[in-house]
Amino acid sequence: MATVPQRLKELRKQAKLNQADVAKFLNISESAYGYYEQGRNEISISSVQKLAKKYDVSVAYILGETDSPTLYVEEKDEEEFQAFANDPSLQKWYKELPKSKEEDLRKLRKMWEILKDNGEL
Repeated sequence: MATVPQRLKELRKQAKLNQADVAKFLNISESAYGYYEQGRNEISISSVQKLAKKYDVSVAYILGETDSPTLYVEEKDEEEFQAFANDPSLQKWYKELPKSKEEDLRKLRKMWEILKDNGEL
């Protein structure tokens, strides 16, 4: 498996970015970022997390723990749930849902299925 410096360089190049671009994104100097890619300094976990989101890969991939760049399903599910949970308009809807009549819930589910079957979701 690849090392952290190798992965950082590989991901940066795939994204067609230069070291200055990534350094600016991380709010560090270009030379500090260059040292990460050279393996002269260790990158912080918060920077790894930022880059994982930017490149849409798992932290484990950047750390060289896996050769699969895709986020784990659990990580994506958790991110989607948190986005849902933090959306004020959806929070109101979610709180009202348990108070709904059974018939209304069936109608809502049927509408959901129609949208899903039509590829709208």
